[in-house]
Amino acid sequence: MRRAAASLALLLTLAGCGLRPLYGGAASPARAALSQVQVTPIEGQAGWLVGSALRDRLAAVDGTSPRYRLDIKLDDSIIGLGVRRDDSVSRERRTLRARYQLVDLASGLTVVDDTAGSDVGIDVVGSEYATIAAEQSGLERLSGIIADKIVARIALFAQRSTAQ
Repeated sequence: MRRAAASLALLLTLAGCGLRPLYGGAASPARAALSQVQVTPIEGQAGWLVGSALRDRLAAVDGTSPRYRLDIKLDDSIIGLGVRRDDSVSRERRTLRARYQLVDLASGLTVVDDTAGSDVGIDVVGSEYATIAAEQSGLERLSGIIADKIVARIALFAQRSTAQ
């Protein structure tokens, strides 16, 4: 009985805290803003992967003109970390960093200027093919992570700008 009362009290407390889903409902400001973002081309293979992941997540509505332009510069690096007795690398870290700017097309002002980054560890094995495949797989995962971070930041901007 006490547990049920405590659970009910907790639910009532959470209901009054003012939390709202960021992407809630078809008419949410975040969802509307995300559908109006145009992603400019990004250089390189990592750029293609990040751009493709962003376009999938932003889901622009066909036939609407974009309100924002998203400019992105990427920095992709691989460094060796572990060294074997024969001085060969045993572990690598692939790091992908993005500097992005969301530009309001009507005013030309940059409304979001931020960075996002992540890294992944890669085991270097005897097979060069396996190592290259692991590096590629790591880049694909990093591209998705970066895209998620950028979309979340833009959605937060949209939510905050409509609340003002």
